[in-house]
Amino acid sequence: MNIPERFNSFPAYTPIEPLEVLSARLGRSPENIIKLDANENPYGPSPKARLALSNLQFAHIYPDPESRALRSALANFTGAPVENLIAGAGADELIDLILRVLLEPGDRVAVCPPTFGMYAFDTGVNAGEVIEVPRQADFSIDLPALQQVVRTRQPKILFLATPNNPDGSFPSREELEAILDLPLLVVLDEAYIEFTQTAGRLGEGLTRIRQVSERDNLVVLRTFSKWAGLAGLRVGYGAFPGWIMPTLWKAKQPYNVNVAASQAAIASLDDLDYLAANVERINAERQRLYARLCQIPYLKPYPSQSNFILCNVVGRPALELKNLLAARYGILLRYYHIPLLKDSIRVSVGRPNDSDVLIDALENL
Repeated sequence: MNIPERFNSFPAYTPIEPLEVLSARLGRSPENIIKLDANENPYGPSPKARLALSNLQFAHIYPDPESRALRSALANFTGAPVENLIAGAGADELIDLILRVLLEPGDRVAVCPPTFGMYAFDTGVNAGEVIEVPRQADFSIDLPALQQVVRTRQPKILFLATPNNPDGSFPSREELEAILDLPLLVVLDEAYIEFTQTAGRLGEGLTRIRQVSERDNLVVLRTFSKWAGLAGLRVGYGAFPGWIMPTLWKAKQPYNVNVAASQAAIASLDDLDYLAANVERINAERQRLYARLCQIPYLKPYPSQSNFILCNVVGRPALELKNLLAARYGILLRYYHIPLLKDSIRVSVGRPNDSDVLIDALENL
């Protein structure tokens, strides 16, 4: 039996390594590592989520395959109809599910790099063709180029992160409306929507999730990994138009959201004041950290609407900087050196003390 030809040269996705592996490699205890490489929430889960996990009763029973209690809580939280919602093992699972359901071999999927690598990765896994529409120098969407690609190449799906990862930019209302008018399925990945400063509490002003039931070509994905501090439990959700829901229910794994993740997510939705306060702290620290990064002469930071800041490294190798920060100070950052993003680092927003240690290290280097 042969492996399909497309996998022979298939590039593997490179995830962030676990803390225990990094601890052993650096020769530092986890407590002496400042982990700013994966956009994790430094404040962790809410007290109610921690309590729900400590009191978990039915770990020996299979979870509800429809995640009914979680979806009901999500409908109250988002304003999206419960019948349009599906929960997943992180939003990553739902990205793959969309592509498994909709793609025939050779179908095209549009992405706007630099952006989240899982869109292209899952397209390849599902025998699709990735069409790249590179962003402009300021990371804004090249709307005329995108419109031209849709006309000439006819992709079936567009994945768009709002805000975008790794730069934290957010398209204008007019740009989004023009994109949603295109003749293809638009998947808005709102993994970081809760950190958008002008959006009201927890992103409620900018999210498009309540429009899904009104638009046949819109999907919105969201996650508990960032704002709710549940990255390790892998729980996300999506809102989908009605025409695709029956097929998604048939195609998804039956027990995809485990009982611990489900209970922690439900408890998080019952602790919104606590989590919103943490998001406000992260946003305030993002502003402070951005101002201090601007003072480092060899860094060019970009404004961000998320819980991270992308910096171009000028006059020295970015990889060398990343490695020195890890080896000397136990500070972990994300490094990028790809065609559209050379010599760059991405800094997750941590606690104020984390930022202070980072800035001191950057000044010393």
